[in-house]
Amino acid sequence: MTAKPCGYWMALNFESLTEATSGAIGALVSTTVLYPLDTCKTKYQAEARSRHQQRYRNLSDVLWEAIHNGQVLSLYQGLGTKNLQSVIQQFVYFYGYSFLKRLYLKRSNSKSMGTVANLIVAAAAGACTSIITQPLDTASSKMQTSEFGKSKGLWKTLTEGKWSDSFDGLGISLLLTANPSIQYTIFDQLKNRLLKTNSRKSDSSPQALSASAAFLLGALSKTIATCLTYPAISFVQV
Repeated sequence: MTAKPCGYWMALNFESLTEATSGAIGALVSTTVLYPLDTCKTKYQAEARSRHQQRYRNLSDVLWEAIHNGQVLSLYQGLGTKNLQSVIQQFVYFYGYSFLKRLYLKRSNSKSMGTVANLIVAAAAGACTSIITQPLDTASSKMQTSEFGKSKGLWKTLTEGKWSDSFDGLGISLLLTANPSIQYTIFDQLKNRLLKTNSRKSDSSPQALSASAAFLLGALSKTIATCLTYPAISFVQV
């Protein structure tokens, strides 16, 4: 009686672990490649919200300032913290989402998960992820908005002020969990449809997505999710 549940949980955890690891690696690569643009965006938005005289009229001004002052590498200040946050975030999210999804399918004896259930599972995974990674997200933002070349280390940044200050943006982060919730719900639904279509054409059981198909579906689902949630993103950033 105990062998079957044990085997089920081991398989469940292994599949969740595999998906979580893949998501974390993908997040690490994308975060590193796009980090200079993210720094420009963060510094520009931070100055736009401040009451001081603005130096930046657009994102390119931040980039040109770094180039003009010979501090291009400063566009990467806080990259280590951001990568750590991104890896943990994606790992926890993918693991939580995959685990909860398989648990739901097992308990409901269903072969697929509906849109509403998918959104709920994705939102639950996103909320847990935001709570765990919020201090790192706050620290990386402080590093990015510091003067070029004057960014402090992770520990000094985290220990500045009260510990509760690290969770100042938690409410916004929880609100924005709608973005990945919608993204992965769309991705999952598109993936299931594509696999079913491929299985009908080949008269065989559904196979895993190819790397190119997974990339295209991921990009499409992220684009749709961003378009749907952009008004909320713009509102909380003002």
